[in-house]
Amino acid sequence: MLEIKNLHVKINENDKEVIKGLNLTIPDGEVHVIMGPNGTGKSTLSQTIMGSPKYSITSGEIEFNHKKLNDLATDERARLGLFIGMQYPTEISGVKNVDFIHAAMNAMKPAEQKVSVLEFMHRLDKVMDFLDIPEDYTDRYLNEGFSGGEKKRNEILQMMMIQPQLAILDEIDSGLDIDALKVVSKGINEMRDDNFSALIITHYDRILKYVRPDVVHVMMDGRVVISGDYHLAEQLEAGGYATLRDRLGIDAKLVDD
Repeated sequence: MLEIKNLHVKINENDKEVIKGLNLTIPDGEVHVIMGPNGTGKSTLSQTIMGSPKYSITSGEIEFNHKKLNDLATDERARLGLFIGMQYPTEISGVKNVDFIHAAMNAMKPAEQKVSVLEFMHRLDKVMDFLDIPEDYTDRYLNEGFSGGEKKRNEILQMMMIQPQLAILDEIDSGLDIDALKVVSKGINEMRDDNFSALIITHYDRILKYVRPDVVHVMMDGRVVISGDYHLAEQLEAGGYATLRDRLGIDAKLVDD
């Protein structure tokens, strides 16, 4: 589904290279996790996949379902089936949450397949009930006055309504209490099937106790240095990145892997 080949990315503001030859493949139906120290390029990667104008690809390719994304606008990427749950969701005063989600769903579909208001509201009620989201969520302005946990639940609500093929969830677990974490995880797990994949970016392994990933990748200095199963996250939690750096320095083969 997603294939990234030798990707190099710079920040436009200062020409600093942040992604330095990253390779990553996420097949259909898999949940992958990226972990790594602060400043290693994890959020830059998520923004670059979605086409943020803050970053420029200097070399390498991003392909989604065999279609090159490098030169596509963000809305074009979204219509192909990409979704991002943002680390810091934007507050938009004057735009009701319900209207935003309905418009986003219809923007993904051709004119003859637009979702009617009745169909939309029926589906929205079911998803909100599943996620234990209060009814007043829909009439509030988009993220305005929402707590951190409410914003993250709202991102999962949008994801479940839009039904993307690939969801990039950038620190979707940050700042969540245990109840909100369980709700967010419940939504991700409900989406899992052969036609949905996810890339979860996180600092901690606690969400992985509820959403078991197929693959865990570790980023350092702008590239993936090692990949493994869920136990890799447990090792990081126990030993930290310093231990992993030492390990990679001693055994260069791990870097090649």
